[in-house]
Amino acid sequence: MNITALAESLDRAALDARPLPGGATGLADTAEAYAVQDALIVRCLDRGERLTGFKLGFTSLAKMRQMGVADLIHGRLTDRMEIPDGGQYDISGLIHPRVEPEVAFLLGSTLRPGADPLAAVVAVAPALEVIDSRYDGFRFSLPEVIADNTSAAAYAVGAWGEPGAASGLGNLGVLLELDGRPVETGSTAAILGHPLRALAAAARLAGSLEAGTVILAGAATAAVPLPPGAHVRASVTGLGAVQFTATTAPTITEEDA
Repeated sequence: MNITALAESLDRAALDARPLPGGATGLADTAEAYAVQDALIVRCLDRGERLTGFKLGFTSLAKMRQMGVADLIHGRLTDRMEIPDGGQYDISGLIHPRVEPEVAFLLGSTLRPGADPLAAVVAVAPALEVIDSRYDGFRFSLPEVIADNTSAAAYAVGAWGEPGAASGLGNLGVLLELDGRPVETGSTAAILGHPLRALAAAARLAGSLEAGTVILAGAATAAVPLPPGAHVRASVTGLGAVQFTATTAPTITEEDA
């Protein structure tokens, strides 16, 4: 299996919005998968993107059992993925986007493995993540989703709150709405029982995380399809809300040209 070639294929699939067939990559294990993810991120950075954050997957214990895995998976976020709170996000370049509510942490100092994660947090906020697998039909193996940067596509973060709020995130209500209609409800307890545990896991997986890093702790509910034109909003009790509108690029006609 050629790591560089697979990274190029995944990158091209994302840029062209043309999915690859899952199950045909030849990836043998997670170590090989993370090597592909690293090569994929290098391609993004070479285009001028800048790393902004770190994201976790399989933070639901039920999902981990379902997938037969014993640890979390992780990916990286870049500035190209940022959506302004209350803004618009063009989904026309995505393959089959879905959206899910999360909790975001902002680090004010370096977070190292084994350290108190709360001590490094400078702010906490509700967040939305847009995921978009580069495999056809969202069908993939565990190594394949890791190689695909855990399906990362975009993210929005609400107003940052005081770091002290992080300690009280153990069981807060989460609501995901599309066009004003509730589509998913859940609790922050779905994130490893407490989102701070996800933060500690992020430090262990990354080795260390620098000040200024945004960390998405994992989904608090199931992801739902994100249709064109939808207004999506996520709220976390006591923490606030975050929202954006999914748009599509306008069609250029001969009259416009």
